[in-house]
Amino acid sequence: MKVLLIHIKELLQVRDNAPEWVAGKDMSQLPVLNNAWLLLNGDLIEDYGTMDEMPQGHFPKIMDCTDRIVLPTWCDSHTHIVFAGDRSGEFVDRLHGMSYQEIADNGGGILNSALALQNTSETKLMQQASKRLEELMYLGTGAIEIKSGYGLSPEAEIKMLRVIERLKKKYPLAVAATFLGAHAVPHNFANNKQGYIDQICSEMIPAIAKEQLASFIDVFCEHGYFSPEETDQILKAGKQFGLTPKIHVNQFTALGGVAVGVNNDALSVDHLELLTDQDIEALKGSRTMPVALPGCSFFLNIPYTPGRKLIDAGLPLAIASDYNPGSAPSGNMNFVVAAACIKMRLTPEEAINAATINGAYAMGVSADYGSITRGKKASVIITQELDSYVQLPYAFGQNHIDQVILNGRVI
Repeated sequence: MKVLLIHIKELLQVRDNAPEWVAGKDMSQLPVLNNAWLLLNGDLIEDYGTMDEMPQGHFPKIMDCTDRIVLPTWCDSHTHIVFAGDRSGEFVDRLHGMSYQEIADNGGGILNSALALQNTSETKLMQQASKRLEELMYLGTGAIEIKSGYGLSPEAEIKMLRVIERLKKKYPLAVAATFLGAHAVPHNFANNKQGYIDQICSEMIPAIAKEQLASFIDVFCEHGYFSPEETDQILKAGKQFGLTPKIHVNQFTALGGVAVGVNNDALSVDHLELLTDQDIEALKGSRTMPVALPGCSFFLNIPYTPGRKLIDAGLPLAIASDYNPGSAPSGNMNFVVAAACIKMRLTPEEAINAATINGAYAMGVSADYGSITRGKKASVIITQELDSYVQLPYAFGQNHIDQVILNGRVI
């Protein structure tokens, strides 16, 4: 069915020939059509223009967008939305002064989530994850990456990835699956980390590849988790089975993991709350996307990724929610965009680019999502009446979304 949106006050991110990503000074450029129309045909964008050249003919559905802004749906390239229960008790522990690592050392953190997930059925996990994903769709997310990593055993990791595969088939948005078995070392391998790494490389990766349950492989490269050398070993093992590397890196310490990611042709390096000049040099000239997670910085009260420094160095930047039960229990990309402006000193144009076209690249869907381009997926946000798109990050506590269209379906 054809759907025609008319009298659009501002149609954002309009690119006739969309690049894979934007970087440096180009991130400040956000192409806009004023007083525009947008024609959706089935699940694709067919055409667009200004109202003085509106197409003629019969359209089964016409939507009047007077005083409203239309933009591509958010592309959230880093989430952990398949988990069991929550970790609200740890939230209180942090308010009492405990650090992220102290909570983990006391049996909390990732291992806490792993225990809960191992004792939760696939059906129950699917129910909980579905509810979260439906909420995110209403908040404007049209493409999402979801990681495993709360299983930490072959059976539980595969259970998580099967839930992600079911979500992909059930809902009208792009879902990318990432295998994150190297999220932490489980209790039964506490004194034999290399044994767990061997299990990841020789048992989990081949099984996941055989069922085609993931596109990406990820590692938490951090003190107390996996070293740069161990990260390199795991990423290389994944690449042998066709899994594209991504990496959690520089969240609390800079260990040289960014270079490990770049050297393994990682699609993205995520977190980067701490960043060295050597890290920036490693990223220059690569095809690896730096990804900031401001919701995690907000919740844990840790430094924010120096996004301004990355952009001023001529690099691209994506932003994502990091939605997870322990360090970022929200997938609201509208807040993420606002936090990127308020706390990372990005302009609204840079933040929107980071959450759309660059986010799409960071999860491997830039051919179909991230911009208003003919032939891309018909996935757009229609706001409430607004004076300007600047109000999206400015009035950060309000829900500015009126309707969401995902792959041609009005949600």
